[in-house]
Amino acid sequence: MSANRLLLMKRYVIDSQESRFTVQAFASGMLAGFAHNPKFSVRQLEGELQFSPEDLAASSFTLTVKASSLNLTDSVKEADRQEIQRTVMEEVLEAARYPDISFRSTGFAATRIAENWFRAQVPGVMELHGKSKPLAIDTQLRFADGDVRLSGEFALSLTEYSIKRVSALGGLIKVKDDLKFAFDLVGHEMGSE
Repeated sequence: MSANRLLLMKRYVIDSQESRFTVQAFASGMLAGFAHNPKFSVRQLEGELQFSPEDLAASSFTLTVKASSLNLTDSVKEADRQEIQRTVMEEVLEAARYPDISFRSTGFAATRIAENWFRAQVPGVMELHGKSKPLAIDTQLRFADGDVRLSGEFALSLTEYSIKRVSALGGLIKVKDDLKFAFDLVGHEMGSE
């Protein structure tokens, strides 16, 4: 990498306190209308964006989430909350066995929308539940005052990662295969790489 490229590449570290990352599951089955679609927030994450507006393809992104930090955000009875959390941690994510969920970019394609605003397609590898699978994420990046904001949504399939689909009432309520992820991540500039 040339010295000029090094000077142009900026490094942003994701701030877990200012960022928002949610996961939502959806109910299916004959009694799905009586079930809720549980939503979880991620409390512990870390990552970084290396970005150069002069050489967009050289940019990269990584993010790691602690599986045990998923927290049910729905308003439910405390006993139900504890059972849902236990089921997700022990039976679905198997968080003790697979503590980290991570994404690492393998490419970066971005187009400028405005002065400090970009739309990016970020292909990469998602590591979840002991499986590594390709995943492409669309995101918008906005830069202001030494910070970056990455926002977007993506979906992934539970069966693709060999994750158990939870059911209740003898299968009359079952979690759909696709999960929806939404993120609004804030990163602070840490200097040039």
